[in-house]
Amino acid sequence: MTVIDVHAHIYPDKIAERAVNAVGEFYLVDMYGKGTAEHLLESQKLAPISRFVVHSVATSSHAVTAINDFIAAQCREHEEFIGFMAMHQDFPDPEAEIERAISLGLVGMKLHPDTQKVDMDDPRLMCVYEMIEGRMPLIVHTGDYRTDFSHPRRLKRILRAFPDLVVDAAHFGGWSLPEIAYDLLHSENVFIDASSSMAFLGSRRTRELARMWGTDRVMFGSDFPMWDPAREFDLFTSLGFTDDELEKMLGKNAERFMGLERS
Repeated sequence: MTVIDVHAHIYPDKIAERAVNAVGEFYLVDMYGKGTAEHLLESQKLAPISRFVVHSVATSSHAVTAINDFIAAQCREHEEFIGFMAMHQDFPDPEAEIERAISLGLVGMKLHPDTQKVDMDDPRLMCVYEMIEGRMPLIVHTGDYRTDFSHPRRLKRILRAFPDLVVDAAHFGGWSLPEIAYDLLHSENVFIDASSSMAFLGSRRTRELARMWGTDRVMFGSDFPMWDPAREFDLFTSLGFTDDELEKMLGKNAERFMGLERS
């Protein structure tokens, strides 16, 4: 069985420690990982994870091209990686950078409205969604009780405006707001990933939410370096799902999300 961790962040070695510390401070979490590609790949020694969707977040427009170059280079070096590009709401020519990212082999986009300090449905980003609709999937951090940038209702507006946009509403569609997210989004055409969820929801609620959403659209993810991918895999596979449910959530749904279905 192909196992895909659909949510992992990596950083260049020279800034990894600083980046990991900043994320830990933002979420008030003791981080697991070093944030490097090498540390991420070490998890394969302890769990049968075949591939990782890797990305990083651009907190300024100046960082976009460097991040995309780095992610693309890591994907060329490590065949286990599937790269998603970064974008920022103030980047001067998003269309050109999207074309360049595609030429580099990046297959999707990752946005984090809370750390980018922008409404998910800001007009600048709505233009970006129009550019990638039908061309590349989007992973977007969704739901933080401390801000309104990533509220699930904003994603609902996006999904209605761009019906062919393929979206993963990360963290069960609403990190810290899972019930609100379900109420607003469960009837929409959207994927969900389970990253950064089990530690807060517990086993029973994680299993319940996965089945409420439907195990044909939930995807496994670790949110490395916040959590250990091998431990997250062990926890997720111990929740009592059937073999058929696990096969979908551990790999098949991610392949479908990214358009990588095997013939």
